[in-house]
Amino acid sequence: METITLGPFAVRPDGALEPRGTEAPPALGFAWRGRTCRAELEPDGLRFSADAARIPSTAEPGSDRRRAFAALESLPRHLPPGWRARLMPDHRVRVEAERAIAVPANATSLVTAMVRFVLELDPYLDTLEAEGVAWTSGTAKI
Repeated sequence: METITLGPFAVRPDGALEPRGTEAPPALGFAWRGRTCRAELEPDGLRFSADAARIPSTAEPGSDRRRAFAALESLPRHLPPGWRARLMPDHRVRVEAERAIAVPANATSLVTAMVRFVLELDPYLDTLEAEGVAWTSGTAKI
């Protein structure tokens, strides 16, 4: 049997995923609670990112930027070990994490890791929203 192509992957007959091409690591974009998320398959595991929130603009009426920045400042102390939060130039709050995955990965292990990531991310999204740092862009861009 031959491999089949599935997006950025070649799928072997045993179900193992192999990256196609030599450029950037293969990645899958997905959305969770209206937020853009990404899973990149690296040689040593998975790298996840999620646009968790956005600091409100000064032009947005009723926005409490001071409270939003305070919530952002405290976020890294509450994230699991190895997780990071950063403020992007366009005021998006990006949360990033890495996770080991069995090599070669297969579709089941990849989707399982993606689901675990977003379920672990959920309480931090709730906390940010409670502090007025919500995701207001409407639709995730995948």
